Formats: sequence, structure tokens, C-alpha cells
Amino acid sequence: MKLLTCPVNGTRPLSEFVFGGEYRVAPPADCTDAEWAAYVHNRSGAPGIKNEWWYHAPSGTWFIAERNTLTDKVMRTYLKGQEGSK
Repeated sequence: MKLLTCPVNGTRPLSEFVFGGEYRVAPPADCTDAEWAAYVHNRSGAPGIKNEWWYHAPSGTWFIAERNTLTDKVMRTYLKGQEGSK
């Protein structure tokens, strides 16, 4: 069974989680149409370490997982705002 650690509820089966996409910082509100289009449509599909949104459905918790997409290893999980904590 594959497991993922929620920073609030601990280690749980992967079936309790929903992938929310890559975490990226949005451009400022006054960005150009071209900058907004690039943010919405352009992604790097290269394998490597990515920060991703994950949702723990039973508790309603959104968090970020730092995961190596090449090996599928999760290095850490944390709540938004706790980026510097290790």
C-alpha cells in the first residue's frame, strides 16, 4: 500500500488524497496577458524535484508535498506558509 504523510493527520493511505497540481507562485495582479497565459499554460514536464498541492479529503487539508517525480519519493510535506520549516 502506498502511503503519504499529511502534515496535520500523519501517514495515511494514498487513496485518501487528491493530487492538486504543481505549486507555483502566481504572477502579480497587474501582469500582462502574455505573462498570465504563460503562467496558465506553460509547465515544465522535466522530471525532478517538484512542489505539489495535495488534498487530504477526510480532513479537508490542503498541503504541499516536495516530491521527486523521477523516483516518486516524497522528501517532505508541509502546510502553506511553513516553507522554511524542516
